[in-house]
Amino acid sequence: MNPEQAESSTSLSLESASKELSQRYIDECSGCAQRFSSWSEEEQTHFVESLLQQMTHYQHGRVQAFLAPMLQRDFISALPARGLDHLAEKILAYLDAESLKSAELVCREWRRVVADGLLWKKLIELQVRSDNLWRGLAERKGWLQDLFRPQRGCQPKDNAYYRQLYPRILQDIERIENNWRSGKYRLHKIQCQSEASKGVYCLQYDEDKIVSGLRDNTIKVWDRRTFQCIKVLTGHSGSVLCLQYDENIIISGSSDSTVRVWDVHSGEALNTLYHHCEAVLHLRFAEGLMVTCSKDRSIAVWDMVSPKEITLRRVLVGHRAAVNVVDFDQRYIVSASGDRTIKVWHTTSCEFVRTLSGHKRGIACLQYRDRLVVSGSSDNSIRLWDIETGSCLRVLEGHEELVRCIRFDSKRIVSGAYDGKIKVWDLPAALDPRSSPAAMCVGTLVEHTGRVFRLQFDEFQIVSSSHDDTILVWDFLAEDDDGSETGGAAGGGGGGGGGGGDDDDDDKSGRGAAGKFNPVGGNFIAGGDEDDADVD
Repeated sequence: MNPEQAESSTSLSLESASKELSQRYIDECSGCAQRFSSWSEEEQTHFVESLLQQMTHYQHGRVQAFLAPMLQRDFISALPARGLDHLAEKILAYLDAESLKSAELVCREWRRVVADGLLWKKLIELQVRSDNLWRGLAERKGWLQDLFRPQRGCQPKDNAYYRQLYPRILQDIERIENNWRSGKYRLHKIQCQSEASKGVYCLQYDEDKIVSGLRDNTIKVWDRRTFQCIKVLTGHSGSVLCLQYDENIIISGSSDSTVRVWDVHSGEALNTLYHHCEAVLHLRFAEGLMVTCSKDRSIAVWDMVSPKEITLRRVLVGHRAAVNVVDFDQRYIVSASGDRTIKVWHTTSCEFVRTLSGHKRGIACLQYRDRLVVSGSSDNSIRLWDIETGSCLRVLEGHEELVRCIRFDSKRIVSGAYDGKIKVWDLPAALDPRSSPAAMCVGTLVEHTGRVFRLQFDEFQIVSSSHDDTILVWDFLAEDDDGSETGGAAGGGGGGGGGGGDDDDDDKSGRGAAGKFNPVGGNFIAGGDEDDADVD
């Protein structure tokens, strides 16, 4: 600052503060400022530091308030001026939607950085990568093609398109959640038209197909778009009670006591495994390991090298009745039986860990993930368990007959029962000990005319099968005015309690759900069922 600037600045400051300052200070201040301006920067800094050391805490606060605005810098506007637009875009790309909207209002330069960097597009892409619901919406609504690398021949969209798309996505998500809560859906029905025995015991689906196991001894594959049967696999001599598939193979278990392996593309039979001496009620496979269970009360653990090279590793025994369901991950194998117990085994060593007891009758279905086990029983109840402690966290009551199938994700539990009803439960509420029982069940869906054998669901839909020989697809991405059907009796969880009495070997059923389809990666968890005659 030169002497002229110092004198001008000082005079302005004195004019604004003249009412609070003494005349002596006013007379001497101008000369001090001129002398200060004649020093070097180092000398000026040293002098100011000396002054600050002599000032009070209150004075320091006033100086800080005076300096704060002078130290602020609009670095977002400054970076592009230095050819660093990409840094400004990268910084703003960390903002959430509300913050990004606020950034656009700061000034024209910030708005330009947001627009040129397509930051709304990048925000949507981040959600699609990390959230299955967003990914599924992108695929179903068709705007996935406008993200990431646009397809050849597609006209690139500008920032305004993505800025308008974001709130529309939020509206779609809100509508889906409202449809789940209110029981509003579009219903698609597949009539399986079995010639002899009626009933669909197990299923699994992805975005292209539904694979189902039927009481008439066949596996039928259905096109998801036309709902027409595109393939029939024959070979079992008994009802197909359980199945699972991945990108290469289908593995099925049957009341004929065999496990069969099929090519998922051609339907060719690749292998038949003989071990169990009674019906194979359920199976699971993943990462080179398969676990099967049977009415013969045993659990078989298999090593899978290839579809044609599957060898028995270990047989687990301990249940006193048919083993109806198994699930596993890298830590534990979990099994449930008509003997009313859930047993936990180490996956690697196959050593027994603990027993979960509490159901009053045989257990028909369960799912296990992380620390949580959810089970359904012929005592009409659903129980939530902590697998590490063995404690029962919650009992859900509402079904009027045996709970045959159950699945859960991070938001909800979906169960199907012999009363023909599918119930949707609030999982976070069920895990909260403060929640009342009335808050648990958020909806009841009634469309099947027979026992519900199997269901599987994702963020948008439930796919279920029944003794009535149908597969129903309940689509919750229904538009407000698309003529969707509405489910029956959405409501609370009360009623229905469990049955007491002694259990017996006939009180059993197979696994209750074929698992959840992950729209992002196509990860499948399949399930199985036992023959209806074994449950009655």
